[in-house]
Amino acid sequence: MDLPVSNITDLLVLTCHRYADHPAFSHAGATLSYFELDRLSSSFASYLQHHTGLVRGDRIALLLPNLLQFPIVLFGALKAGLVVVNMNPQFTPPELQYQLHDSGAKAVVLLSDLAGNLAEVLNATMIEEVVVTGVADCHSPFVRYWNVITKRLTKPWGSAHKALPKDLVHAINFRQALKIGEARRWESGATLSDDLAFLQYTGGTTGRARGVMLTHAQLIANMQQINDLLEDMVESGAEIVCVPLPMYHIYSLTFHCLVMLSQGSHMILVPNPRDLDSLVAEFAKYPVTFLAGLNTLFVGLCQHTVFGQLDFSRLKATISGGVALTQSTAVEWQAVTGNRILEGYGLTEASPVVTANRPNAIAHGTVGQPLRDTQVRIIGEEGDILSYGETGELWVKGPQVMQGYWGKPEETDQVLVDGWLKTGDVARLDQQGNIQIVDRKKDVINISGFTVYPNELEKIISCHPDVLECAAIGIPDDVTGEHIKVYVVSSNPRLSIRDIRGYCRERLTSYKVPRLVEFRTHLPHNAVGKVLRRQLREEEIYILQHSKHGRHL
Repeated sequence: MDLPVSNITDLLVLTCHRYADHPAFSHAGATLSYFELDRLSSSFASYLQHHTGLVRGDRIALLLPNLLQFPIVLFGALKAGLVVVNMNPQFTPPELQYQLHDSGAKAVVLLSDLAGNLAEVLNATMIEEVVVTGVADCHSPFVRYWNVITKRLTKPWGSAHKALPKDLVHAINFRQALKIGEARRWESGATLSDDLAFLQYTGGTTGRARGVMLTHAQLIANMQQINDLLEDMVESGAEIVCVPLPMYHIYSLTFHCLVMLSQGSHMILVPNPRDLDSLVAEFAKYPVTFLAGLNTLFVGLCQHTVFGQLDFSRLKATISGGVALTQSTAVEWQAVTGNRILEGYGLTEASPVVTANRPNAIAHGTVGQPLRDTQVRIIGEEGDILSYGETGELWVKGPQVMQGYWGKPEETDQVLVDGWLKTGDVARLDQQGNIQIVDRKKDVINISGFTVYPNELEKIISCHPDVLECAAIGIPDDVTGEHIKVYVVSSNPRLSIRDIRGYCRERLTSYKVPRLVEFRTHLPHNAVGKVLRRQLREEEIYILQHSKHGRHL
């Protein structure tokens, strides 16, 4: 279903009018209707327009988890003509400073518990306006009072109430900003389809995060493409969507705040997806019909003792993205829920979705076919277009492809060629038109001239019944160029290095068998749960360099 809109502001106004009495977002017993979402976001837009020095095109940073404040602030900022910079609320001060400075943000909205981090870096940014909010600010007065005493809603965000640092004494409270904004009507401006809507920073899994410039038109195009894909599954105004993925991430942002919102769905917000007990409790409370997640989340839910006892008869679709879906996870999820996982592929630079399996034609082991109006190519090392079955870099072209990287024209020119986006992902295309993502180009391991793809190793090792999660990296080697190290999170404390290497020998050619295996209790992840191979590699290189230095002393 295509909606007659060219920007996100018009989308919100149209949707909120159409589904005014329907619930839009819920969190911990409190619910915003579409009417209330429109009213409150307009009040926040009015505050930004009439009581700050911000003008259209200025950047505003959001440091918020999945709370009711998020959609209010998000849509209020867009209504005011601002460019939203979504940021991870768990950023350290250096990470916070980098993105605030790089984006040139002039305003920030954040949880009061995070104000200390902001205060540390405020003088190194262009921030002029600060809005602070408490976790329970969109709940009833009783819940807000009760939360101060019990701190029930605060985990993992710290205390229920904390005094602001002296550098932020002039910050305004979110509830106060809404009250001030109510007194004057929001002035709707002429938002153009080519106006920037977001500076959406990349995950930084292969290098320093870059601000991806996404326009209203690009995001609306991707929303329409996904709506087209799910047209036969979605019943307008009737879906109940569990939202454990952070909405500040592009995957969740597009799917929940655009796609499912445009259909009048009811979004159930989960601020902390690692708290599986709370997530399962929401599943038990609501007859969830849609869930978007990723491999690690599905594994955790399947292993939860209560989750398998729930009723999944209303669950229509489970959608996977962000990281590769393993075959073992897909099989286990279907056994537990009776629902097949619909896997797709995307990246921030494409708003984000590029390909997806069709609901009635799931091709296991692939990320499906390109969305409508989307072209793909597999490009070889010499720049030639490869044939079916050949492995090369995936290039993408379509209306959802980004405008470029903020303030980095040279880097933009490196990845955008005549409208084609060089994804940096190694892939192959089968004769049915399905794409198989092999790995990240930067993560490919080279052993004596032989190519090893970490994803292949991880998929095989993760099939071991005692392995919960794993990651493979290449470590510099003076003889072979690189050798393989695998990190394993196991459910069995008796699982040994010999067991893992033996398991690999039975299933892999000799040069793909990892030389080193390290067991860990957990692996580093980004915001949506993707393992940070780069961080693991940097740790190993640091150890390697210092051990060499030590031998020279």
